[in-house]
Amino acid sequence: MELYPIIEKSDSDSIKSFQEGKLRELLIYLENHSPYYQKLFKENNIDISHINFLEDLQKIPTTSKNDIQQNNDDFFCVPQNEIVDYSTTSGTLGDPVTFGLSDKDLERLAYNEAISFACAGVKKGDVVQMITTIDKRFMAGLAYFLGLRKMGASVVRMGPGIPELQWDSIFRYKPKYLITVPSFLLKMIDYAEKHHIDYKNSSVYGAICIGEGLKNQDFSDNILSKKIKERWNIQLFSTYASTEMSTAFTECEFQVGGHHHPELIITEILDENENPVKEGESGELTITTLGVEALPLLRFKTGDLVKAHYEPCKCGRNTMRLSPVIGRKQQMIKYKGTTLYPPAMNDILNDFNNILCYQIVIQSDEIGLDEIIIKLSTDNEDENFVNEVRDHFRAKLRVSPKIEVVDFDVLSKNVFNPNSRKPINFIDLRA
Repeated sequence: MELYPIIEKSDSDSIKSFQEGKLRELLIYLENHSPYYQKLFKENNIDISHINFLEDLQKIPTTSKNDIQQNNDDFFCVPQNEIVDYSTTSGTLGDPVTFGLSDKDLERLAYNEAISFACAGVKKGDVVQMITTIDKRFMAGLAYFLGLRKMGASVVRMGPGIPELQWDSIFRYKPKYLITVPSFLLKMIDYAEKHHIDYKNSSVYGAICIGEGLKNQDFSDNILSKKIKERWNIQLFSTYASTEMSTAFTECEFQVGGHHHPELIITEILDENENPVKEGESGELTITTLGVEALPLLRFKTGDLVKAHYEPCKCGRNTMRLSPVIGRKQQMIKYKGTTLYPPAMNDILNDFNNILCYQIVIQSDEIGLDEIIIKLSTDNEDENFVNEVRDHFRAKLRVSPKIEVVDFDVLSKNVFNPNSRKPINFIDLRA
């Protein structure tokens, strides 16, 4: 298998022409097999023979998460007896949605992760420890395993949590890479230091990090990334994906954004009026999947706000690169005239070593305005600590949220819920 696809190093015109050919194939497939898109084309008088260029996509209405929730079965393009695996979304922005994968889709998923891991530097023969679940209908965990197997790497399936077992496995099997939520690395470091484990001389070279941001918009390390690297000198690679996309955007060794795989997905960055943003501006990532058999999507709005970077990368790829996620569109907070997204508040809270865990709760007050409550657990007994946190918010974001100190045993059960695939650091209670 080609781990470094030629199309990714082709010029931009060749990439565009290649994608337009794939788009025409997808439209024919949807018209023949998708009940949902058959109805969409008919209701909007769309003649797919007139959709020949990427720019023509704007003639087609977008698809939302709500559309899939309300019409889940109509999105399936193959009969049930051809579904090999059922996965669901994480439910971050609402009720989980069911996705089925055919045998061909599983092959595509494996290919996607193999070339994504190769982009981050993983090679055949490397040992990789998965600190992620592979069960509970979690597509990503399955994708990681299939991709590593396809590229010839060795997999240590540890699953999340339990630092003691993670370190036992690291010194037993000597993995070069870990796949993990980055904040868990801090828990592993804390455990290692407490139990005198020589973690700095372990086999681990780097970690491929999921679920939490590592970079600022200028690709510099954010606070979480700095805190990890200050204590453990390993490489941290960001990867961004979703169940709906069945595609990953992963950093290369130069770590300046997640690389686009043009053979797998078409991307658009749209403003609030669903028009393409100008180059350098942020907007909602909207995707069209290529090569998906069971549940392909056309112009699906992900809800994630990002920027696209088009200049060639030093690694030789000419593909578009995605910025770190600025925030989720539905998680935007208007607080006393200031627009906020949870990642900005995460950075501030991660700046305090004495905060053991935290949860940001957004709710509406009695007159319908957004209200921010920060629940945190701390081992700092100084009565002025809460004021320090509040002052830090004022200095960085010009807001002063309500702060509640909660016992660690109580709060940690909500943040690290065993039924959740990642820490629940944000809860939106607004209607």
